[in-house]
Amino acid sequence: METAVQKSKWRVLFDPENVELNKTVSELSSKLKVTSTTAKLLCLRGYNTVADAERFLHFSDIIPHDPFLMKDMDRAVDRLQTALDRKERIAVFGDYDVDGATATSLLYLYLSQKGADVGYYIPSRSKEGYGLSTAAIDILKGKGVSLIVTVDTGITSIEEIDYAKRKGIDTIVTDHHACRPELPKCCAVVNPHRADDSYPFCELAGVGVAFKLACAMEIRQFEKEGKPPIEAVLQISNTYADLVAIGTIADVMPVIDENRLLIAKGLADMETNCRPGLRALMDAAAGPGKSKQRKITSSYIGFVIAPRINAAGRVAEAGIAVELLLSETHSRAAHYANQLCELNAARQAEETQIAEEAFRMIENMPKEERRRVIVLDHDDWHPGIIGIVASRITERYGLPCILISYDGSEDGSGKGSGRSVKGLNLVEALDACKDLLLRYGGHELAAGLSIRKKDVSQLRRRLNDYAETHTAGDFSLQRDADCTMGIGEMTIRLIEELRLLEPYGNGNPTPNFLLREAKVVKITPMSGGKHVRLHLEKDGLSMVAVWFGRGITDLPFEEGEFADFLFRLDANEFNGTVRVQMFLQDAAYAESEELIFLSERAKYQAICNGERFSEADGILPDRKDLAMIYQFFRKEQETGKTCFPIRRIREQLNRQESPFTYAKIRFSMRILEELQLCSFTEPGEDYFVMEWNPSPVKTDLEQSTLLRKLREMMK
Repeated sequence: METAVQKSKWRVLFDPENVELNKTVSELSSKLKVTSTTAKLLCLRGYNTVADAERFLHFSDIIPHDPFLMKDMDRAVDRLQTALDRKERIAVFGDYDVDGATATSLLYLYLSQKGADVGYYIPSRSKEGYGLSTAAIDILKGKGVSLIVTVDTGITSIEEIDYAKRKGIDTIVTDHHACRPELPKCCAVVNPHRADDSYPFCELAGVGVAFKLACAMEIRQFEKEGKPPIEAVLQISNTYADLVAIGTIADVMPVIDENRLLIAKGLADMETNCRPGLRALMDAAAGPGKSKQRKITSSYIGFVIAPRINAAGRVAEAGIAVELLLSETHSRAAHYANQLCELNAARQAEETQIAEEAFRMIENMPKEERRRVIVLDHDDWHPGIIGIVASRITERYGLPCILISYDGSEDGSGKGSGRSVKGLNLVEALDACKDLLLRYGGHELAAGLSIRKKDVSQLRRRLNDYAETHTAGDFSLQRDADCTMGIGEMTIRLIEELRLLEPYGNGNPTPNFLLREAKVVKITPMSGGKHVRLHLEKDGLSMVAVWFGRGITDLPFEEGEFADFLFRLDANEFNGTVRVQMFLQDAAYAESEELIFLSERAKYQAICNGERFSEADGILPDRKDLAMIYQFFRKEQETGKTCFPIRRIREQLNRQESPFTYAKIRFSMRILEELQLCSFTEPGEDYFVMEWNPSPVKTDLEQSTLLRKLREMMK
């Protein structure tokens, strides 16, 4: 089903008219011996001198920060060391996402290596929900645990930590989520987002904070032995950088400062000395008889490895992912890797089902209820999958979205997962509605919550009201292109240079480029219609482009048309041959075509406001035009289509003999509606849903009041 989708805005970051910027690009290109495109990318990332660019490319601008600069780190180390000395039973308590699983694995492995009596606990997403709970604490108490160390969770668990204390269990909190004014009362609260924290870099993932705790423990030991602290940091990095990289990438933390250094090292380590669990997962993801990814990139982790690790916590138990990461033998690792791949396939199928249902609900929802924020709830949605679907909805409609599931609820409450866009801090928005919520927490762009079913409609209304008063303008998705590019600039040399700027991610985004006015020569469906391959031409040169997640019917153009393309560039190896390939992120009618379309639409609006027009404007439909439009909708209906973008209608009709302007099409649709042949609704700008009159009455065109009025308005 075609739906009215929020159109994204494009912005080209590099200004070709900036004389000084062009001089800098020329100097960087000459001195560094790189293409002008790579030089432009360095400038756009703030590296405007040769010295700065070289420091960025060689990572010499990053120095690991002292973990003891983090508030309470000394107290955390002291309490952990006491537990080690006394042989206390320790529980690492983690979250069920990738960040939580990698953080749990890292700290468990480190403490085990130190001889600790340690176990781990990750709550069931569906049965227990997020974070510490009294039930989980009771279980740990029954196992003789006297110290809980939280990773990637705990900062809002004030009551639960008080309960643990009454049960005789101490707690160390390590977390990276937003702090509230009141912190848990426990042995130590290690979180770089604390208001009183002076740590130089607060954008660590949960696994990054756990890594810093391990570094601090090791530094304390090395200092006792008279060894330099940097050697302790290097030792921990050499052992756990891969886990830090995966968790940091999956949690979409900025790839800057320490994160960039740790991700780069972790990715390199996975290529040369991959731990058994990750190697098995790569093999399983590649499929039988296929070799695993040769070059391990942030994108590969984000789109291949992380979703499979995440699948455990989403549709089963996150402990499966932890057991994979802890595996020391290939057979054990392969067992868990295959499980994760099967769970991921099940997650994908359920995600598709939930997404389709959610899209239908949105299309049938009154606009007033989704003017600024989309809030949907359902009895049977899997609570582990609604977060992914919320992301898809935000991507499609350009609006913050919260999905709530009551699946498995025994008390009438639901678990919600939300995603936002730049401009609306989701945690602050939820804080304004906290009287309706049982629990909530998260980041600016992603949050979780619990709520009673009876309060959801009020939450929907108040969030929309909040967004209207706390945001300016619209939420249209904005996509950035670093610079424009011609097909002739798409070379293997450029691909190799782009790899020098890795790792990519939040804060150091994968470069996007813009190709303008390219002709769509051929469109080929892939994977049963799930994706498409395009053959493009411009200036006598050709290039292949792939668009994942787009079927032929989703495209805003057809063969033979000209379009603008937003894309990423990479190499594709097939049968031993390496070729450059475009990977599309977005596409639209060529800018020149769009200007014509917008001009025609403005003319229509002016006529509606009383402006007269001439015959040459091509506004007034005749009997033949109306018949063609009527037949067009009839044929489209036979294929099952009911939703029509007017650009598609215009393009299809303009292949006929008679030219169809925007105004002629709109007035023709209104005339057909006036004559009660059909009806149209407009769920999105320039998208129309048509419904036929099941019992049309044969009528004369001359009975149309609108048609007569248009004739009178023509000069």
